Amino acid sequence: MATKYNFDEIINRKGTDSVKWDLAKDEQVLPMWVADMDFKTAPEITETILHKVSQGVFGYSLLPDDFFDAIINWWIDTHHFVIRKEWILPGPGMIPTLSAILRTFVKADENIIIQPPVYNHFYHLLENCDFGMVENNLICQNGTYQMDFDDLDLKASDPNTSLLLLCNPHNPVGRVWKRSELDRIAEICSKHNVMVVSDEIHADLIFEGHTHIPFAAVAGNYEIQTVTCGSPCKTFNLAGLTISYIISQNKETLNKIHRTFEIQETSYPNPMAATALIAAYRNGKEWMEQLKYYLQDNYNYLLEFCTQHLPEIKIIPLEATYLVWLDCRALDKNSEDLSQILLSEERLWINPGTMYGKAGEGFIRINIACPRKLLTDGLIKLKNGIQRNR
Repeated sequence: MATKYNFDEIINRKGTDSVKWDLAKDEQVLPMWVADMDFKTAPEITETILHKVSQGVFGYSLLPDDFFDAIINWWIDTHHFVIRKEWILPGPGMIPTLSAILRTFVKADENIIIQPPVYNHFYHLLENCDFGMVENNLICQNGTYQMDFDDLDLKASDPNTSLLLLCNPHNPVGRVWKRSELDRIAEICSKHNVMVVSDEIHADLIFEGHTHIPFAAVAGNYEIQTVTCGSPCKTFNLAGLTISYIISQNKETLNKIHRTFEIQETSYPNPMAATALIAAYRNGKEWMEQLKYYLQDNYNYLLEFCTQHLPEIKIIPLEATYLVWLDCRALDKNSEDLSQILLSEERLWINPGTMYGKAGEGFIRINIACPRKLLTDGLIKLKNGIQRNR
């Protein structure tokens, strides 16, 4: 496919204070771990930020109506979901936003349900907030993951359980939850009066044949308290310009969260990040679509490579995100040992599956959002490390 964006360009990020590239002191390490793409963001975003910077004044800024309009139009155009300005609460980034929501609605002696293997910062959030944790493990069945609804029903029925933290789409297993699955969640949580907080930061990076269903699109059919959290940061590689937003039709719910933001002194987003969001949602659609084609090709390349050279590794189908979940259980090595072997012997930095809970044992996660040349180098390192230690 012809593209006006060069995703093959290799950008030297070493020495730029990059967490991904500079955290390892060994310059030979190839990092394919943290969810950070090695592509320049859409030039439409960069140009808008440069124009903002060129004004040379960085005083206090209002949040313009364009901010809300950009979010509303993006969700209509991209996810076919209609929202209103009064349903939107700006936030300072996904993690502090999730933290504020949990602190607002969960009491100290109450539990939160998560669905491992799941985004590792969910664990950190619960630990930092000192909440109880209940694990509703996903089931790996026939090479893909399903929810265990019987177990969810049981755990949601506990009176001390007050909230489900949903990853939609799911990181790290790459699932795009179907409407029927989200309906079942809503049914169970409505029955047991369990709030659902849906983290939809990866909602835009959905591959062909799959459709993102916002949890809010099904929640309206149930008596359930819910909020949806979004951000352009993963889609457009803006993790350093942290910004987020919450969507809820319940004004009282948003007011309570806003109050927590004020208590945490995080009630106003960074103006430069707000500018980036507006530019991304207004003018970044073509860049995003071409990015998805490139990521899909990278995924297909990984599939072919592993089929040819590492047939013992099973690749969990990637329906969304750029984070591939590899089933390495046939290697008879635990995830931590395997990741250390790859790092020490091959200078390849990937994530051990146990970073995402005990349910991730035997798996690893690899980031394929990089130029094909870097992906090839990483896969060769993966092959050499595994073949040497069979």
